[in-house]
Amino acid sequence: MTTENNQMVGDIGTKVEQFLTFELADEAYGVDILKVQEIRGWESVRKIPNTPDYIKGALNLRGSIVPIVDLRERFGMEKTDYSPVTIVIVLCVNNLHGENVMGIVADAVSDVLDIKIADIKESPKLGSKIDIRYIRGMYVGEKKMVMLLDTDKLLDSEEFEGISNS
Repeated sequence: MTTENNQMVGDIGTKVEQFLTFELADEAYGVDILKVQEIRGWESVRKIPNTPDYIKGALNLRGSIVPIVDLRERFGMEKTDYSPVTIVIVLCVNNLHGENVMGIVADAVSDVLDIKIADIKESPKLGSKIDIRYIRGMYVGEKKMVMLLDTDKLLDSEEFEGISNS
């Protein structure tokens, strides 16, 4: 049985959340499945002036302007060329301006995982100079470790305001 806030209740009342996992530079990441609107293949985007380099541009998605964020660049990783398997995960995020839609570029989609809330580990404390504000927590599975992202913090309200005014 699934509740309205993406929590599943098992036989013994154990709460579970579902995460869409994806690959980025051979590492596994996850986002709350309820934040995902759709998964699309990469297509060229319209450039937006005066935005950070990690904002690749915007797509017209059924009449809505959707900013596209390259997570590799957002996280300071090595850039890569987009290929036929590059995907865009369209997410619904919340910030000070309400609900907004954005897309994140990832190398490939992996799986949907059911993760017990109790199994989500806190983000590691890496000191004040390391930015971990986008990490909700970590999950250590049988085969890999997954960084669970806080999608609402991937693009802050000031950045959304700048995009909407472009």
